[in-house]
Amino acid sequence: MNSFNDRERAEEAKYALDQDTQFKVMARRNKLLGLWAADLMGLVGSDAEAYAKAVVLADLEEAGDDDVFRKIRGDFDAEGIDRTDERIREHMAELLPVARDQVLSENS
Repeated sequence: MNSFNDRERAEEAKYALDQDTQFKVMARRNKLLGLWAADLMGLVGSDAEAYAKAVVLADLEEAGDDDVFRKIRGDFDAEGIDRTDERIREHMAELLPVARDQVLSENS
């Protein structure tokens, strides 16, 4: 019975670690996305970093990517940045493996 309990605890710990890693990956992806958008809007330095942080925080509004997409889309529209919805979503997808690699390399 001890072996079963140990295995169950190990699985729970692995699940928690996987969830934590996934959260970090998504936050990193959103930061990279924010920096990309900031660059297109002409923001540099601390302004670009602050914008990227705002994009990361936008992801806390609801589950999924729609809140982040709406933030970028709205800001692009307000600034007259010509990017299609498809291009924004493509870039979000392109940044995901980059973010995963960065987070995993930091954890190893």
